[in-house]
Amino acid sequence: VQLQACGGGLVQAGGSLRLSCAASGRTFSSYAMAWFRQAPGKEREFVAGISWQGGSTHYADFVNGRFTISRDNAKNTVYLQMYRLQPEDTAVYYCAADSSIVLGPALRTTLYDYWGQGTLVTVSS
Repeated sequence: VQLQACGGGLVQAGGSLRLSCAASGRTFSSYAMAWFRQAPGKEREFVAGISWQGGSTHYADFVNGRFTISRDNAKNTVYLQMYRLQPEDTAVYYCAADSSIVLGPALRTTLYDYWGQGTLVTVSS
């Protein structure tokens, strides 16, 4: 599976962005998907995950209702809609895929098999 993330950019605090991650391959619908991020000087951290059919999602605590992960298996794409962005959300955002059946909180801890190249989100104050 190859993953291509896009949709990052510069936005003012309080603004919104939608990230997309397009996947190659015919088995996309069987993969759990997730978004991670890495801010400058910090470790990569989990943001949100979604199960293979979209019935189960899990978010990091810092999301606090501001982000929504979704997927369109017909388009081989997973999305991260982000609202009320803050400067601390500035990071490179990566999408990831896991071929295992992953649900709930395990979406945070599973070892994802495939990673995209990342898309930069910059939030100005």
